[in-house]
Amino acid sequence: MGDMRENSTEEIVARYRIDVMRMARYLPWLESHADTQISNTYQNENMGHTIPFPVYDSTLLSFVKEFRQTNLLDRNYAYVYSRNRLRTGEDELRFIRQADIKHIDDLRGILSRYVIEGNVRGSVWSEGVRNRVFFEALTRMKEIVEFWGKQPKGHGYG
Repeated sequence: MGDMRENSTEEIVARYRIDVMRMARYLPWLESHADTQISNTYQNENMGHTIPFPVYDSTLLSFVKEFRQTNLLDRNYAYVYSRNRLRTGEDELRFIRQADIKHIDDLRGILSRYVIEGNVRGSVWSEGVRNRVFFEALTRMKEIVEFWGKQPKGHGYG
């Protein structure tokens, strides 16, 4: 959990609500593009032995760029994976669906892994859309901040 134990639900909601709601604008797009091919391979026909590279949907590129500008980005995401024993996409989705407010930093870590690793291997961004991890994690974070944002002051978790 890191520093989560010292934070009240109000502090957690205040820290993430704006960025979560900002990124939630992408949810309809993420949902409609799950399980579909969102990158096409481009080859320059004028070159004999080209190396194909993916050309990404502009909405996906905007999502990644905007996510990088939020306080949701967590460069220490690997710790989230080892601590929660997340090894497969199924592990990720199972964890996401069971997450509550005390796991919000772990959800950040899952999203961050896809965004950061996609910088090196762009197909990871497509995978995050296709396997629904972007959609599910962001949806869960939105549900958490909306639910806890409506709770009476002083109502902690635990």
